[in-house]
Amino acid sequence: MADSSMQSIVIDATPARIAEVICDFPAYPEWIPAMKRVEVLTEYEDGYAAEVTFALDAGVVSDEYTVLYEYAEDLSRIEWRLVHPSKMLKVQNGAYDLVDNEDGTTTVTYTLEVDLTMPVLGMFKRKAEKAIMDAALGGLKKRVESRG
Repeated sequence: MADSSMQSIVIDATPARIAEVICDFPAYPEWIPAMKRVEVLTEYEDGYAAEVTFALDAGVVSDEYTVLYEYAEDLSRIEWRLVHPSKMLKVQNGAYDLVDNEDGTTTVTYTLEVDLTMPVLGMFKRKAEKAIMDAALGGLKKRVESRG
């Protein structure tokens, strides 16, 4: 059974600027240390990535997986789902929800649902989920705010 986690952060930027960074998949290895390679396999007619393959190497954990992205028309929601199981993942569904705070900042909520191919103690799984979410949101905030 997949576990779902959610975490939010406020970023000093517009939703459009944040969505631009989220959608720049080939640049992920520049701001996500465990991400070794990202390849956009297919795109929608509007140029946004559809299928994207990620190669992850976090020391004891390495995997390669492909997800399918879908976007709200105004990019206020960017969501994905695992195309097919990988070495480590049975399920991976996620989303970034971007809410304009009307003061130049945006609240970004990251939701992640994961089910692994191998059994993992709940305590370790929760620690891993927290580390993934902290890295995703913290890395996104740092990347967006450092680029103005």
